[in-house]
Amino acid sequence: MFGSPVDFSFRELNTVSDMLSDEPNPGTRPLKRDSEQKILSATLRLNNNFLSDLTGLMDTLSALYAEPTRLAWLDISFNEFQHIHPVLTQLKELRLLYLHGNRICKLSEVDKLAVLPFLHTITLHGNPIVTERDYRAHLIGTLPHAKMIDFSAVTKQERELTSVWQRSRNPHKSMSHSKVD
Repeated sequence: MFGSPVDFSFRELNTVSDMLSDEPNPGTRPLKRDSEQKILSATLRLNNNFLSDLTGLMDTLSALYAEPTRLAWLDISFNEFQHIHPVLTQLKELRLLYLHGNRICKLSEVDKLAVLPFLHTITLHGNPIVTERDYRAHLIGTLPHAKMIDFSAVTKQERELTSVWQRSRNPHKSMSHSKVD
């Protein structure tokens, strides 16, 4: 589904734009390219690069990928991110997002990802955020299509408990919804 992963890991990129001057790590399978030599893949691995900002990601993807908006799997784990960059919200086809091993501290950062309709797998373990109270419930409530969080399946029972938890935190909102039903 995703094609060969494009892997820039362990390159120690300073910025995402550095990808334009470098070739990805050679994988077990050669990358498929179109007639313009743009990469035909829906995956990108930028893990282990000391990145702290994704400024220029869309320009870089447009320069390298045949269909940049179709990116479905992004691995930006083990970098220096303290925030979830707004550019991720432009990746409407994103299904898997690996953010583990970064420096994200606030649960509210995850709220930015609620606009991604197909995001079903996310990792955030190894970030300070995991010590927040109600971490997993917040993710389940914010990302309604999530099937896997931190490599652990989201269960039907967790969804039900999260629904109760959300209603107890905001009783006025749940009452207004029940009037509409």
